[in-house]
Amino acid sequence: MRIGIVCPYSWDVPGGVQFHIRDLAEYFLRLGHEVSVLAPADDDTPLPPYVVSAGRAVPVPYNGSVARLNFGFLSAARVRRWLHEGAFDVVHIHEPTSPSLGLLTCWAASGPIVATFHTSNPRSRAMIAAYAILQAALEKISARIAVSEYARRTLVEHLGGDAVVIPNGVDVDFFARAEPKPQWQGDTIGFIGRIDEPRKGLPVLMRALPRILAERPGARLLVAGRGDEEAAVEDLPKELRSRVEFLGMISDEDKARLLRSVDLYVAPNTGGESFGIILVEAMSAGAPVLASDLDAFVQVLDQGQAGEVFTNEDADALAEAAVRLLRDPARRTALRERGSAHVRRFDWSTVGADILSVYETVTAGAAAVAADERTTGLRARFGLARD
Repeated sequence: MRIGIVCPYSWDVPGGVQFHIRDLAEYFLRLGHEVSVLAPADDDTPLPPYVVSAGRAVPVPYNGSVARLNFGFLSAARVRRWLHEGAFDVVHIHEPTSPSLGLLTCWAASGPIVATFHTSNPRSRAMIAAYAILQAALEKISARIAVSEYARRTLVEHLGGDAVVIPNGVDVDFFARAEPKPQWQGDTIGFIGRIDEPRKGLPVLMRALPRILAERPGARLLVAGRGDEEAAVEDLPKELRSRVEFLGMISDEDKARLLRSVDLYVAPNTGGESFGIILVEAMSAGAPVLASDLDAFVQVLDQGQAGEVFTNEDADALAEAAVRLLRDPARRTALRERGSAHVRRFDWSTVGADILSVYETVTAGAAAVAADERTTGLRARFGLARD
């Protein structure tokens, strides 16, 4: 099958949607399919051979974050060229409602279109305002996928219609096989995310840290991600700042090793999350998880059975739960075992097969319609009546 996948966000700025698309493309390539991904990217960004650049992106505030998107006449021309050269059996658009390549592709593409909706935002004024513009494009979509029930709810409430829920995928064994790093072990707490993005929740964790360190003076916080490190600790007492180690941007291999090493992974995100891929990665690596009680996080954590939750934005609740877990190795072991079993449902062997089934359904439907149209045309040409 010839598969075209559209990424709305810049390939050179890592994020959950980009990782999902990358892993999905590589899963299909391993199965022998032909895959091309169209994505915004700077000219000097090294790209995998299956990624085609649609040009540079510009930063745009979107869903409580800053997304790097690509839109305009030049982008539209590149979309049309990519579609023409690809001659795809199916086109899979991610975030078709964002003002980026997905919407342009909806307008330009013909044939089977599958769309995945990642966003969870119950009060999206932009989506409501753009409904009339979006509707014509969305009517061309053959099948809709939502990565969670909360993303599906956003779609239904703002745009109508429905979607099948297929979660984000993870290569579970990649994380499970990672070797721990000794320097990242020993009463360590992990955090991975953009430091400068408040909704990722690092400020909440920083407010909880003094209480955690008062109870666990040997503990350390390991932070991986890009952003202003000095600003991140400016409200932390100076004598505690040495207990925070910033690792900067790390490779996928080191991310897996970090998650395999820490005693506790904390996800203090404050909102705007429709899924929580980092929770799945942490469980895959065997890290006990403590997360804010966002609806999407609670669902990923099997209603709190595969990880513990605390009240969103409550630094005291975070500190209390973290101290309790750090003191209780038996509880951490139980969470580790439960998480490692639960996370198998998110492995690409399951998720990828479900997405492929959607592709096969829409392409079969398109083939049946085309065959019927050909038959109808022949009957009309030769003046034959339909049976």
